[in-house]
Amino acid sequence: MNKLYLTIDLLTISAPLLLSFDKRVAFYKQWKYLFPAMLLMGVVFIAKDVIFAASGIWGFNDRYLVGFRMLGLPIEEWLFFVAVPYAIVFIYACLLVYVKKDILKSVHRPFLMALSVILIVVGVLYYDRLYTSVIFILTALLLLYNVYKKQAWLGYFLLAYLVSLIPFLIVNGLLTGYFTEEPIVWYDNSQNLGVRILSIPIEDSIYSLMMMLMTIQGMEWLRRNGKRNSNKTELASER
Repeated sequence: MNKLYLTIDLLTISAPLLLSFDKRVAFYKQWKYLFPAMLLMGVVFIAKDVIFAASGIWGFNDRYLVGFRMLGLPIEEWLFFVAVPYAIVFIYACLLVYVKKDILKSVHRPFLMALSVILIVVGVLYYDRLYTSVIFILTALLLLYNVYKKQAWLGYFLLAYLVSLIPFLIVNGLLTGYFTEEPIVWYDNSQNLGVRILSIPIEDSIYSLMMMLMTIQGMEWLRRNGKRNSNKTELASER
């Protein structure tokens, strides 16, 4: 039992990692854009995680941990920010290949704008509940920025997020105690809305959305700039 969190991390990333070499998706070719984006996301989320854990907003059950910690976080939590972003961005990459039409193209902007407004309103109303207010408001601002920029990938991002909610319920259900005697990750309910999906605080679903959005935004920015620099190099060589 003391390796359950580590097992969840490894199972989460194992299938996407093996399937990264599928000829059609060829996700391994995106690693040069993905890993720097994950690093940036990880710095932001781990910093927040360290502060939240130190403040008792959430914590970790030693019963399910290996026992090694860095900056107050179990090593499994550090691995979480590798395994989960990799897996959910892999879903995004697969949809880009196998879903030829952007089926949410006409609805993603109004949907994300409405979601952002709701998140800001709830975040402001519950400003004293730090998990709720911080995650909701930051996610809303990030969403609004990308909607304002009219990012071409937002429709596929939203579709990937909706698909990712299925494994999200399984993984976070395991972490929050739906399938176990005790939760691996516990929460101070005075710092969240107290609304749960199964055993999962509703804030976790927005947390996942922000993590996914930040990673894909960084990856797409790096990919776009990489192609731009490549085109400049080709033009220069032709002169």
